[in-house]
Amino acid sequence: MLRHRRLIAGLSAAFALALAGCGTPTADAPPPEQTRVVKHAKGEAHVPRTPQRVVVLDTGELDSVLALGVKPIATVLPDANTQIQPYLAEKAGPVDIVGTIGSPDLEKIAALKPDLILSSKTRDDEHYEALNTIAPTVFAETVGKTWKENFRLNAEALGKSAEADRLLADYQARATEIGKHAAGRQVSMLRFIPGDIRLYNKGSFIGSILADAGLNRPPNQLGDKTFTKLSREQISQADGDMLFYAAYGDNAREQMNQVTGSVQWTTLGAVRAGQAFEVPDDTWYLGLGPIAANLVLDDLEKKVAPR
Repeated sequence: MLRHRRLIAGLSAAFALALAGCGTPTADAPPPEQTRVVKHAKGEAHVPRTPQRVVVLDTGELDSVLALGVKPIATVLPDANTQIQPYLAEKAGPVDIVGTIGSPDLEKIAALKPDLILSSKTRDDEHYEALNTIAPTVFAETVGKTWKENFRLNAEALGKSAEADRLLADYQARATEIGKHAAGRQVSMLRFIPGDIRLYNKGSFIGSILADAGLNRPPNQLGDKTFTKLSREQISQADGDMLFYAAYGDNAREQMNQVTGSVQWTTLGAVRAGQAFEVPDDTWYLGLGPIAANLVLDDLEKKVAPR
């Protein structure tokens, strides 16, 4: 794995040098007085005051820019076997696909001549130098529970910080109101991935939303790790007063159906109480941005605070 990463890093560096040598992607860079300096996880970026050709390289970045009314010219897919999540695809409209998360197609991105690229160290650290040669590139440090900080960073790069602050304030007000109806119930989070069962902790995107709503979590889900892997025999660890679960892809859904049809599943307190609910994976786990967060609140409101 280390050798593979070094190879990719070397190829990215070579690509960056080649681009720098030909000068094409940076030839149209705006003069300094027409840019803003944005500090980010890899240093500083001199971005156009009003970026017009934005490329986003993760779900969270796509969600963030669309929330701010910006339609990017290109994005990536979660993986080669999927499409853009429906809740984002409709808002994005026609958009070029430039690879998958963590594996961007540098040549395609360069050909589009973007004026801003958004991603994170978690996804694209090894590609940063090449991307930054193509266009000013702004990186968040990580993904998941930091989605609000990432949103603010993306908004700063787009010159829309005030709008981001307003959207986050509205989100927090909603989360707080919904949480008032939880009455001390402990909420548990479970996700099925092909070959994996994951118990999601406080240190995750969905964990941060539940925390913002003031919802309680079972003691075994209070860690800062994004998730804990479970075996089918350990499924009792996913119990709570309420249980929300989802599946990523068709293969994972088959696995989920096997588990939810098992005797172990029927012994869970949340299941016996009729408080186990399947939720959309696209928003609850894969979303990573403010649009997804508000859609999660919509779902929570129906279950935690029904009208």
